[in-house]
Amino acid sequence: MSGAALGIEIVVVFFLALFLLHRYGDFKKQQRMVLFGTLLAWYLCFLIVFILPLDVSTTIYNQCKLDNEEHTTPTTAVTQSNQSTRNSSVTPAHVVHRECYKPWSYIPDGVMPIFWRVVYWTSQCLTWLLLPFMQSYARSGGFSITGKIKTALIENAIYYGTYLLIFGSLLIYVAVNPNWHLDWYQLQTIGITAANTWGLFLLVLLLGYGLVEIPRSYWNASKRGHLLMKTYFKAAKLMTEKADAEESLEDAMEEVRKINESVKYNHPLRKYIDTILKKCPAEYQEKMGRNMDDYEDFEEKQNMYPSEKSLVKLHKQVIYAVQRHNRTRVQWHILLEQAFHLEDVAKNETSATHQFVRSFPSQDPEGWFSRYIYTPTLEWYWECLLKQWCYRILAVLLSLLSVAVVWSECTFFSTHPVLSLFAVLIQVAERTYNYLYIEMACFITIFFLCTCVYSTVFRIRVFNYYYLASHHQTDAYSLQFSGMLFCRLTPPLCLNFLGLIHMDSAISHQKKEQTAYTSIMGSMRVLYFIADGFYIYYPMLIVILCIATYFSLGTRCLNLLGFQQFMGDNDMTSDLIDEGKELIRREKRKRQRAEDGENRRREWKERYGNQREDYTRNRNVHSELKETSYSDTNTSNTSANRQAMKYTRSNRPDRDRVELLQDAEPMDFNADTFADDGLDSDTGRHHPGGRYLSMSRSRIFDDV
Repeated sequence: MSGAALGIEIVVVFFLALFLLHRYGDFKKQQRMVLFGTLLAWYLCFLIVFILPLDVSTTIYNQCKLDNEEHTTPTTAVTQSNQSTRNSSVTPAHVVHRECYKPWSYIPDGVMPIFWRVVYWTSQCLTWLLLPFMQSYARSGGFSITGKIKTALIENAIYYGTYLLIFGSLLIYVAVNPNWHLDWYQLQTIGITAANTWGLFLLVLLLGYGLVEIPRSYWNASKRGHLLMKTYFKAAKLMTEKADAEESLEDAMEEVRKINESVKYNHPLRKYIDTILKKCPAEYQEKMGRNMDDYEDFEEKQNMYPSEKSLVKLHKQVIYAVQRHNRTRVQWHILLEQAFHLEDVAKNETSATHQFVRSFPSQDPEGWFSRYIYTPTLEWYWECLLKQWCYRILAVLLSLLSVAVVWSECTFFSTHPVLSLFAVLIQVAERTYNYLYIEMACFITIFFLCTCVYSTVFRIRVFNYYYLASHHQTDAYSLQFSGMLFCRLTPPLCLNFLGLIHMDSAISHQKKEQTAYTSIMGSMRVLYFIADGFYIYYPMLIVILCIATYFSLGTRCLNLLGFQQFMGDNDMTSDLIDEGKELIRREKRKRQRAEDGENRRREWKERYGNQREDYTRNRNVHSELKETSYSDTNTSNTSANRQAMKYTRSNRPDRDRVELLQDAEPMDFNADTFADDGLDSDTGRHHPGGRYLSMSRSRIFDDV
């Protein structure tokens, strides 16, 4: 199994990152470089989280071997000296030899340092160099590669200058200190320390929010009606955003229409207009078309044409407006499905039959799983009874884990006695060499920390510039920004985790074997005020942030600033809930009318479809009979022809009556369209006044 666990996790983590990127990004429409950069950033960050427990277990095994070597060396020396002095009556002290068991996921020596260097430095190059540039490049409205690169360089000049200022201040501090002489190793350590300091500053803010909000969200989800009220609130806000997005799109399309009409097909700027038109929705492209008028004298009307700079700005505006409009439209449909489901759950809670019944039959799940396993009875017990209890149990467990994290963050610097709960658990398992327990404890702890931090990254929304939306609705800017945040938050989070379990000597001040991950970070002794001050005492602020989150101080401040947030004791919240409830009720009535119309059309087809088939079959038989009788007249004798004609004349009245009855078909008042010329599409017969009849039908039954 040597190295096998590492290879398996590398493959599994890749597919996990690919799945998340598929959920939030759009493989068909977004640029390949944007998708590749985001996938690589997420993949490297998830690798650190999943591989670090293996590094911890391997380090504990190496520490055991190191302890045995230190104990064996003095024992051998004492034994040899006693053999040389046989007359001595002193018996050497016996040192207990601890047998070291190799972990099941042991990674050979020399593999992990190389692996961590590749992962860490690649992620740092992405987050500090490539992703910011690609982010500005993807958001730029330039029409050429050179123009986009120029815009990206200008936007990142201020960005890079800020971080160079932080790095320069730390560099000056080390240069002025007479005890240190700058070399490449110390410069590398200063760069890593500066990046981790910035990441730890943001990490504590996000972690303090997630430690409280995640358990509380599951507890609130177990309350009856809470999710439904919150969905109504979201519906009211989303409808406002949807209306704003539609208005912004209309304004952008109106501007494009004016420019499209003014710039002719032979103008030098026409290629830029065509590029903008390709980004517009299909219905607007059909309305606008392309202006193919004659040549005009551009010199006399030069002021009437837009500049290239204004077209770049319009191009950027169109991209943003179209993406926002598509996102709000998809989110509205998803929110409607959630609201309908929650209303069905509220109605079925009082059901005496214990059968889950949906408002719309089209929402019933299909497949063998729902037919044989997830039956309506099982669905009722899960949705109306078991689900809320599972949420409550999960909320209590997550709350206990959050309390343990807060306690350990405030006491992890104490090594005598050991107060960090996670350090106690790891040390207890270390004595029995239970490597599986060590890896599971490390993975659960670091996974919970990452969940609190990453979920906050997925939830936060900086106006409309940064917003991670599921169902392939996240734009390129937000995807790359999330990759930058992950690459900056994951290394300090892992260092903080190693400090919680007392495996970082820079914080615990213990002479123990370092993990391979810690070895690439360098010694924090270079910057004492960071290693002994900021890294130890700053995480204690997490207590204040948790208290502020528990009392929803941030939410209340946002409400005061005019950003509506969901709060139960607010008049604005109640008004938005009522508004959202009315919106959902309106959409439900619209959906119900559509399904009723579809059911009526289906019933009509089932009722009269057989008569149409019989009529078509009779017409085919009749035509075959006529062809057969006509062919027989050329081959048979005269008497046979007279008999056939006699048979035809005798059956003609019956056949005419049958055709007359079959032509009298029922009228479909639910049909969407009617032939304007009165021509029946099935029979090919012309009905007099068909055009006016169809118009009157469409007017009379338009509201039915």
